[in-house]
Amino acid sequence: MNVINPATEEVITSVKEDNLASIEFKYDLLRKGQEQWNLVPLKERIAVLQRFADLLKENLEQNATILTSEVGKPLQQSRNEINGARNRIKWLTENAEKYLADDIMNIDKGLTEKIVYEPLGIICNISAWNYPYLVGVNVFVPALLAGNAVMYKPSEFSTLTGLEIEKLLKKAGVPDNVFQVAVGAADVGEILLHLPFNGYFFTGSYKTGKHIHEKVAHKMVPCQLELGGKDPLYIADDVADIKNVAAGTADGAFYNSGQSCCAVERIYVNEKVYDAYVDEFVKEVKGFKLGIPSEEGVYIGPLTRRPQLEFVENQVKEAVAKGATLAAGGKRVTGKGYFFEPTVLLDVTHDMSVMREESFGPVIGIMKVKDDAEAIKLMQDTEYGLTAGVYSASKERAEKILGKINAGTGYWNCCDRVSAALPWSGRKHSGLGSTLSHIGLRAFTQPKAYHLKG
Repeated sequence: MNVINPATEEVITSVKEDNLASIEFKYDLLRKGQEQWNLVPLKERIAVLQRFADLLKENLEQNATILTSEVGKPLQQSRNEINGARNRIKWLTENAEKYLADDIMNIDKGLTEKIVYEPLGIICNISAWNYPYLVGVNVFVPALLAGNAVMYKPSEFSTLTGLEIEKLLKKAGVPDNVFQVAVGAADVGEILLHLPFNGYFFTGSYKTGKHIHEKVAHKMVPCQLELGGKDPLYIADDVADIKNVAAGTADGAFYNSGQSCCAVERIYVNEKVYDAYVDEFVKEVKGFKLGIPSEEGVYIGPLTRRPQLEFVENQVKEAVAKGATLAAGGKRVTGKGYFFEPTVLLDVTHDMSVMREESFGPVIGIMKVKDDAEAIKLMQDTEYGLTAGVYSASKERAEKILGKINAGTGYWNCCDRVSAALPWSGRKHSGLGSTLSHIGLRAFTQPKAYHLKG
């Protein structure tokens, strides 16, 4: 399997794909290793994962360079991602004992009632390419902390990063028969769906997540899906600093070339501040530096996958054909690489794909609304439910609006962020289950109730 640099379209290297025989061999290793790993005291498992975080710091530049070369994100954003992963590992390891230890629920007249959190067993983690470190540690770190073994399948678009993760985990002390990497594309993923894993954890598109869920449903094992979004943002008429709000929300829309599940995907602006906001927003976007992502100062790199170029291009063409106005960008960049100009569309409506289907690229539609009620109605007009944001001077007003939006995460005066202390979960077509927080630590366990008398 060739690994392609999306900025140059050159082959970085070729890697050997797994097949049925090699996957079954790796699964058998994990089956034999999981019970022994679970016997390792939790404190020691925590120390191993903390050592992994240290190794990420020690190898930051090398791993950031590899990540940039295969997914195309600007080098500083690759550094940010790895450091962000280290912060999540810190929270997970510091809180593992608190949330994975036995819970004594009641002691009364010689009867003790407690909950023990046992590992699920062997976890299948089919991961994503857009943030391989961040979405990876959301799953394999708490899974390992809880005593599970993990089969980790990185996306075919971030294979080299997946192999680096494996190398550093094992250098940190994770046994070979506790963490294995499955290398390949969709056909390798299909093989994994037929093996008797004790839980499936997927990050990616709704279409693939739905397929996985249907394929494994008969197994009656946990299946968590972290899927896409069409994340809305509302700019209320009482925002104090239009320029800073425009800059922050433009970053929320275009960071990582918009290839984020929680990226701002559509913006609704109160008519009283619409013109001022749009002027500042467009000015900010036109200032983004597009170019080879390994060069310092570049903010917009290439899209990771060639087919996404055509998808984004078609969204823009359809919108313009239906009456949208191009305020910035709008086309592919000629020459090598999968580059698309950062694009701002005005005069958009919900009849346009760009306001309804996940773009996952550097394009945003901005729509004028008359009041909060219209904003809420439009924000709710979606099959997705990952995040929603409100910019307003009033926390009370923002929380009132967010309380009416069916999404897993609400933002007030911020956007496009994830905290390890809070659960990350989607509703509707944005997924099932939660990672991160204490909920995410316990997602990789099965509780057992003990009634102990005597």
